[in-house]
Amino acid sequence: MDKSVLHKLSYGVYAVGAMDGERPCGCIVNTVIQITSSGIIAVSMNHDNYTHSLIEKEGRFSVSILSESTPGNVIGTLGFSSGRDRNKFEGLDWELYDGLPILRHGSNGYLICKVLDRAETPTHTVYLAQVTDALKGEDVRSMTYEYYRNVVKGTSPKNAPTYQEPEQKAKMQTEQKKEEKPVKYECTVCHYIYEGDITKEPDDYVCPICGVPKDMFELVQ
Repeated sequence: MDKSVLHKLSYGVYAVGAMDGERPCGCIVNTVIQITSSGIIAVSMNHDNYTHSLIEKEGRFSVSILSESTPGNVIGTLGFSSGRDRNKFEGLDWELYDGLPILRHGSNGYLICKVLDRAETPTHTVYLAQVTDALKGEDVRSMTYEYYRNVVKGTSPKNAPTYQEPEQKAKMQTEQKKEEKPVKYECTVCHYIYEGDITKEPDDYVCPICGVPKDMFELVQ
């Protein structure tokens, strides 16, 4: 089966927020779907995400709809680290709205949601939730997952539904190399691909996705 065909499905990029007591927490998801005209949505989240446990506890969450102007460190911080051991919103431009964290910069809309029901899969919970409030953000186009992959050059966090196993990614890279052989470097943390010679970047260059320094990149063979 060619799982790359699944990439033809349309996705967005969203920041789901929840509260851990008085501490904001959240993660990146790519599956938020409107189900009914009355404001019921579906959100898919991996069981291993710390945010999942917080939603199970509180029954509420926020959705910040990320736009093409979203800073790279937002996806890197919320998507490639765990709220179990760090304050993921530290350093991000956020605020509390109706008791839930939302991202002020880089979002074109916000949803406040209350869980109505859930459907379980072996790895993910699909939450059915009622939107109890919604407000507009910046007037910038929503970031599609295609934009994230092809323009931002981002990859899926391990817990995302669209995550590819390393052998699948290696196969795709091998096929790409048959067509062309540009110099590329790969972030060893989030697997962002830098096209060109990263050694020529300034010493303070960091990965636009997860924020690690350039010495954390390896040449793609």
